[in-house]
Amino acid sequence: MKWKRILKWILLALLLILVALLQFSFWTSTNDCDQKAGLPSHPMKAIRYCEYGNPDDVLKLEDLEKPVPNDNQVLVRVRAAALNPLDLGIRMPMWIRLVTGRRKPKETRLGVDYAGTVEAVGKNVTQFKPGDEVFGGKIGAYGEYVSAVADRAVMLKPSNVTFEQAASVPVAALTALQGLRDKGHLQPGQKVLINGASGGVGTFAVQIAKSFGAEVTAVTSTRNVDLVRSIGADHVIDYTKEDFTRTDQRYDLIYDLVNNHSFSERRQILTPDGICVMVGFGGSGWHDETWVRLGGALNALVRSWFVKQKFVIFLANLNRPDLKILADLMESGKITPVIDRTYKLNEVPAALKYLEQGHARGKVVITVD
Repeated sequence: MKWKRILKWILLALLLILVALLQFSFWTSTNDCDQKAGLPSHPMKAIRYCEYGNPDDVLKLEDLEKPVPNDNQVLVRVRAAALNPLDLGIRMPMWIRLVTGRRKPKETRLGVDYAGTVEAVGKNVTQFKPGDEVFGGKIGAYGEYVSAVADRAVMLKPSNVTFEQAASVPVAALTALQGLRDKGHLQPGQKVLINGASGGVGTFAVQIAKSFGAEVTAVTSTRNVDLVRSIGADHVIDYTKEDFTRTDQRYDLIYDLVNNHSFSERRQILTPDGICVMVGFGGSGWHDETWVRLGGALNALVRSWFVKQKFVIFLANLNRPDLKILADLMESGKITPVIDRTYKLNEVPAALKYLEQGHARGKVVITVD
């Protein structure tokens, strides 16, 4: 019929318009690397990337303009910065590039977690002064300086931790804290199982769960058994020898950083009102196993709508009140950051390649001299 032909042509036209828009956004996507500029007036060394790709190929240590803080910011001389899986965004899959920039990355600076010394403050800043030792989160941490809004994600560094330890805290420890407290509703005396307990987030999760008064069971490999015991795990399961889903033990909370078991397997070891917080999807970087585990997590999320037990996914939120909680926990000795390796600023590509292997014990940190 005539109306069917008209509808078909309309749908075809809409499809062609969509393809044209996607192509337009691809070829017009740009970044500050395309802006011609002279030599910086006040140079600083920083890592920058202008294209997606391999760390060795796209990450460059360059002279960039030193940031100038506005009235509400602090300028921090970075002493240390920590790696996170999100830094592997230089290899972002195509569908995520719809947000980050299709042809080229919109954001060309890398790194979020940092610790350092305040060098200057804006005129409205009263809580910090030059010389203060601080830590926090701001894109562009892999450089000699960052400027950050003072009342957001900046906190005084406890005197009993190093810059390297403080830099390892923001993203990983906030992920552990908010996952256990806000999504897992962890209470004193509850039993919690942490799958992936020896990694960057996992080592914080073990310690934070203990600070909440929980009974902690940590799942890790043989080489990391002693490590997770040393940071407070009450029980340790070596996954190379035992499957934690095939025991008679029941848990109030599963904090899952690996997501390598099915919905049914995890559900059978949860208490009737138990919660499974799903955070990691197969280690660092984007690969085939990531998609399989992400798909399994989404499947578990949907299926949990029809049962009493809960399966939840979340993203951490960088905020100052929670950084204060973490600072207090470090100052009291209830959490001690675990650092696997340190690299120099010009070794960021090598550090990212090591992180991408997925075998880091605790955090990988960049020292900035």
